[in-house]
Amino acid sequence: MVMVLSPLFLVFMLGLGLTPLTLAQDDGRYRHFLTQHYDARPFGRDRRYCETMMKRRGMTSPCKDTNTFVHGTKNDIKAICEERNGTPYRGNLRISKSPFQITICKHKGGSPRPPCQYSATEAYRVIVVGCENGWPTHLEESFIPPSK
Repeated sequence: MVMVLSPLFLVFMLGLGLTPLTLAQDDGRYRHFLTQHYDARPFGRDRRYCETMMKRRGMTSPCKDTNTFVHGTKNDIKAICEERNGTPYRGNLRISKSPFQITICKHKGGSPRPPCQYSATEAYRVIVVGCENGWPTHLEESFIPPSK
């Protein structure tokens, strides 16, 4: 018995086949965001913290000029991409409704090759993220929230 597949069925099957690729790609961007910017339980938040974390997270070959680590829960950070903790901000970016503890690591200059030396700045700031499909994928900036 020969079965004839309708074009609609073929489109449906193709869509099912591509969906996991799209989800995996988004998941990869989110995981990259976490690698570069997320640290729930920081230790020290000083020069050594920055030098250790930048090296551990693969941002020292060459030395990345500036990087911000956000200290909070993954759920609170993800909520910036939703109404729970975020609002629209400049184009497709979102700004957090609540401030986060952050550590800003800045390369002290000199050679872009390891060993990289960093200074650390502790702060409490609102953050601006880029979101894709409800997941944070890019840390745009952070700034001190205005006084109310």
